[in-house]
Amino acid sequence: MKVIFIKDVPGQGKKGEIKEVKAGYGQNYLIKNGYAVLATKAGFERLEQEKRELEKIEIEELKKAKELKKELEKVKLIFYVKTGEQNKVFGSISPKQIAMKLKDQGFEIDRKKIIIKKQLSTLGSHSILIEIHKQVIATIKVSLEVES
Repeated sequence: MKVIFIKDVPGQGKKGEIKEVKAGYGQNYLIKNGYAVLATKAGFERLEQEKRELEKIEIEELKKAKELKKELEKVKLIFYVKTGEQNKVFGSISPKQIAMKLKDQGFEIDRKKIIIKKQLSTLGSHSILIEIHKQVIATIKVSLEVES
């Protein structure tokens, strides 16, 4: 019996794959539990429909990510830090602190999406990256200034 997987099944097949399976396993497990459909014309049509829907969702997410990127790149975060001799900063700014500061300004950004290439432990302006979407990366400015 040929089936089209509509969900990933570890050790059996990935979504969109067409495989030959034993009839009992196909009917009683894969099809019954919604992991696969019969490889018929209707099954192929269902797979194509799902692909079109996923593409629409992906296009919409990409559009939203690009809009968010425009908004984020207007933002400049200022952190007031304590310094020691020769204006050396105590500690450094973490992705969690940046995420909290962005949240205060109305942006919900996961701290794991914040990419800091060089540790933020010196006074002045720094650029950091935020991966909004796998195809969209925003650059924001972070400034470290002496606490009064």
